[in-house]
Amino acid sequence: MDTSCEIVVVTGFGPFRQYVMNPSWEAAKGLKMAGFGLGIEVHIKEIPVSYAKSQQVLDDIWQMTPKVIIHLGIAPGAKGITLEQTGKNNCYKDRDVSGLCPDHHCCIEGGPERLDSIIDMRSLSKHLKSMGLDVIYSRDAGRYLCDFVYYYSLYRGQGKAVLIHVPASGSLASPERLVPQLQTIIQAVLRQLDSPAHTTSGQTETSHTLGWTGGERYRGQPEGGQRLSPAPQKQKECKSDTSGNYNVSLYRD
Repeated sequence: MDTSCEIVVVTGFGPFRQYVMNPSWEAAKGLKMAGFGLGIEVHIKEIPVSYAKSQQVLDDIWQMTPKVIIHLGIAPGAKGITLEQTGKNNCYKDRDVSGLCPDHHCCIEGGPERLDSIIDMRSLSKHLKSMGLDVIYSRDAGRYLCDFVYYYSLYRGQGKAVLIHVPASGSLASPERLVPQLQTIIQAVLRQLDSPAHTTSGQTETSHTLGWTGGERYRGQPEGGQRLSPAPQKQKECKSDTSGNYNVSLYRD
């Protein structure tokens, strides 16, 4: 590993249901070949469509202290690339490939209901549209493995994660079409991370309070990434999220 380079990790999901070859993982492999420019070392990792196993994989990834993790997932029925702002903690009632649900149907027991990426997906989507890319902004990642993984990464990585949903089938799902568009999107993410707004004001919290611009805060995270329960939050009833672009019952991963 070149210590002079910053690490960016791109993940895709493994097989589930009819998706023997998951387009998100195929796209991740293509991005490994394409790269993101000088000074960036790209790592890729396949995440199993399993609540428990996905957390184990993410724990290993965050030990690498990447600049950011880019999670790719599929959204059946989607007509374009979707940029997700928010990960949700509760109401994971749909079973994974092992037929299991997480304990108490939540990702981090006692954690905030929502966490946001430090990347401003709304402004990013506007910028990308001005460049001619057909992208969608969303705050509803679907409450399945994509959403679960996103929340866990946001929790572990202090908001330094991104979730991008790609079409599940058709010509839009082919690596030949997806990879160049995703490369452009991720390069824009990296530019936003390096912008003065992030480098001067994005990390202003003390070691006693963990937080980030636009996200919810929780207390007591020790060094080394060990998990502790956040400040107590009232559990919320599972309801449809009307702020996003998709119904929460739609499977995505």
